[in-house]
Amino acid sequence: MEVVIVPDAKAGGELIAEAMAALVRRKPDALLGVATGSTPLPIYEALAAKVRAGEVDAARARICQLDEYVGLPAGHPESYRSVVLREVVEPLGLDESAFMGPDGSAEDVQGACEAYDRALAEAGGVDLQLLGIGTDGHIGFNEPCSSLASRTRIKTLTEQTRVDNARFFEGDIDQVPHHVITQGIGTILEARHLVLLATGEGKADAVAATVEGPVASVVPASALQLHPHATVVVDEAAASKLKLADYFRHTYANKPAWQGL
Repeated sequence: MEVVIVPDAKAGGELIAEAMAALVRRKPDALLGVATGSTPLPIYEALAAKVRAGEVDAARARICQLDEYVGLPAGHPESYRSVVLREVVEPLGLDESAFMGPDGSAEDVQGACEAYDRALAEAGGVDLQLLGIGTDGHIGFNEPCSSLASRTRIKTLTEQTRVDNARFFEGDIDQVPHHVITQGIGTILEARHLVLLATGEGKADAVAATVEGPVASVVPASALQLHPHATVVVDEAAASKLKLADYFRHTYANKPAWQGL
């Protein structure tokens, strides 16, 4: 696992956007896994700016979803499909056909989960998966004590996660669904490159447990320690609880330029 400490969220967004752009230059039809929430917005803004400036041609890139609420009506502005189309697909100038995600409104939710796992495999697998992290260490919607071998499935959200997400629903927790479809930890670990961005002091404990703690299902993000190519990008505030922060700064400062992110 590589840990990169950056000054702020904007610097983290630019760093990760350039890694995504470099991937698309090497592999124009790369399958990019995206996350939702406020944390990754600087990534999408920086990547879209590169497309507009002609620094990268993303016309053949493909976008896939990490998770989706269960039960929101089609077209609901806070369904993750709507969010990804609005924040990623459209700014990159891509057609909706470039997007794939699970069907949170399906009658057979379990069948939709299994179908999405198959679709990811048939698409050749995810080349780079972006991740955020919850204050309790969850990735995707794999809440604490999720199986580290789990596949795409339905999960019940903790009250803390619903409280955290209420800001997207006019502050009304009653509007936040109780259930979601999420890529499982085992599914996430199949991506070729995992990139987690965390910003703010509120994520510091979760980052420290993920990076320096034991691999344990109570901190789902700690499973990144098992991946051969995982990158954790954190701002100074999110890095504030890392015991090895100085070492991480040293290793990144002395990293060969050819190695990339």
